[in-house]
Amino acid sequence: MPWFVAEPYSSSWGWHWTMNYFNPNTFTNGQRQIASWYHPAIGPYDSDDAAVLEYQVLLLKLAGADGVIVDWYGMDEFADYAINNQRTLDLFTWTRKAGLQFSLCYEDHTILNEIQGGFISSNQAIAHAQQTMLYAQTNFFDDPSFLRLFGHPLLLNFGPQYFTANSNWTAIFSVLESSNYPAFFTEDNKLPAGDGAFDWPPMGMSQTNTGALAGILAPDQLQTYLAQFEQKASTWPAYLSSAFPRFHDIYAQAGVSPSYGYLDDSNGLTFQSTLRRAMTNSSKIAQVVTWNDYGEGTIVEPTTEYGLRDLGVLQNFRRQYLSPSYAGTTNDLAVPLRVYKARRQYAGNAIVNPELDRIFTNAVTGDLSSANLKLSGVESQSPVIYNLQLTNSQFSFSVGGYVSPSGVAVQYTTSPSFQNWQPAANLSSGASPPAFRTNTAGYTNAVFFRIVSQSK
Repeated sequence: MPWFVAEPYSSSWGWHWTMNYFNPNTFTNGQRQIASWYHPAIGPYDSDDAAVLEYQVLLLKLAGADGVIVDWYGMDEFADYAINNQRTLDLFTWTRKAGLQFSLCYEDHTILNEIQGGFISSNQAIAHAQQTMLYAQTNFFDDPSFLRLFGHPLLLNFGPQYFTANSNWTAIFSVLESSNYPAFFTEDNKLPAGDGAFDWPPMGMSQTNTGALAGILAPDQLQTYLAQFEQKASTWPAYLSSAFPRFHDIYAQAGVSPSYGYLDDSNGLTFQSTLRRAMTNSSKIAQVVTWNDYGEGTIVEPTTEYGLRDLGVLQNFRRQYLSPSYAGTTNDLAVPLRVYKARRQYAGNAIVNPELDRIFTNAVTGDLSSANLKLSGVESQSPVIYNLQLTNSQFSFSVGGYVSPSGVAVQYTTSPSFQNWQPAANLSSGASPPAFRTNTAGYTNAVFFRIVSQSK
C-alpha cells in the first residue's frame, strides 16, 4: 500500500495513519498513536520517503520475494489518488534498482468514487478507465521489470466493484496494444475477459446470515474457503493464491465502519499454513497479503509486535519449496534497518551516502559480506579496507566504510612488530571510494599496510 503520508517528511499526517481519529503526535507506552493495532519497526513512515523505500525493497529482496504488487487507484487529481500514484512511481524506481518485479492491483471502485464526487459523469466511466489503462501501459506495462504472465502484463483487480460486466473490461482493454492486453485476475471469481482470480482473507464468512458480524473467522472456515476456491480455480488457465498472517482491523475503533471480523495470528501458524498451501498447490503466484495494510492488520513487514518473524518464514519456505540453494537468513534482514538508520544519521552527507548506495548494490546482488563490512565502518565512523588484490607485484585495495572529509592516510612498514610506520599515500574523500595501488616488486621483506583517518 503506497498511501502513507507522515510528518516530518510531509507537512501533515495522512488519513491512513489517523483515520481522522488517532493522533500520531501523541505517544502511548512509547508508541505513536496510529490507526493500527501494530506499529512499524521504523515508526510510522511516508511512502514517498526514499530512505523508507530503500529499506522496504531491501527487506523484500533479502526475504526472498520476487516482486511487489501495488494497490493502485489510478493517476487522477482526485482525493489522494495522484499522491498515491506518485508514491507508486517512486517505489517502482526502487524495485528496478533492487532487481524486483512489479505489478498492479487496480481498484475500480475509484470510478464510482469519482462519479459520486463529481469528477466524472457515469457516461464517461468506460472512456476514463481506458485512459487509466493507457497511462498504465506507458508508465508501467512497457517496463522490462513489469511482471508478465503468458506473455502479457499481470494486472489484478480488487473486485470488480464498479465494472461488473465482462463487456466493460473488454471495452476498457480494447485501447491497449495487443501485447499489453493484460493477464487479468479478479478477486475470488474469474471473468471471461480474464485469465483467473486470486483469493483473499474471507472475512465475509465471519458474518451471520443477517449480516451481523460474528467476530472471529474460525480456522475450519478459512480452510473451507481456500479449498473451495482451489476447486473452482482448477478449471481456469491460472490462479493466484494468497498467504496472510492475520486479520485485525482498526475500523470500528476509529469510527470508520464496523469491523470486518478477526482472523487470529495463532503464533504464526496462520501465515505458515496459508503460505505452505500457496507454495504447494497449482497456483502460478503466491501473493503475500499484505506487506503493510496497517488498517487491517495484515502486515508482514517488520513491526514492534512481530519483528522479522514473518519474513523469516518467507525465507524458509522459499528454500523449502522453490529454491533449495537459497541461502537467506534472518541475520541478513538486519542490513536494511542498519542502512535506514545510516541514511537518517547522514542525511545530506556527500561522502557517506554514495557509500550507502554501494552498500545497497552489494546487498541486492548478494554480496552481504561486503555490505556488512562497509556498514560496520559507517556505524563505527571508521574506514575499512576491501577488494584487496595482489596480481603479480601489483597490490591494490579500496577504502570504504566511513571516510572523513579529510580523507585517509595509507602507511606501510616492514617491521614484524608493526613499528616505524611510513607514509605511502594520502587518499582524498569523495563520492567515489578512495583506492590505493602500489608495486611491491622492490620490497625484499614482508610489507604491511594500514589506513588511518586523516582526522585522527
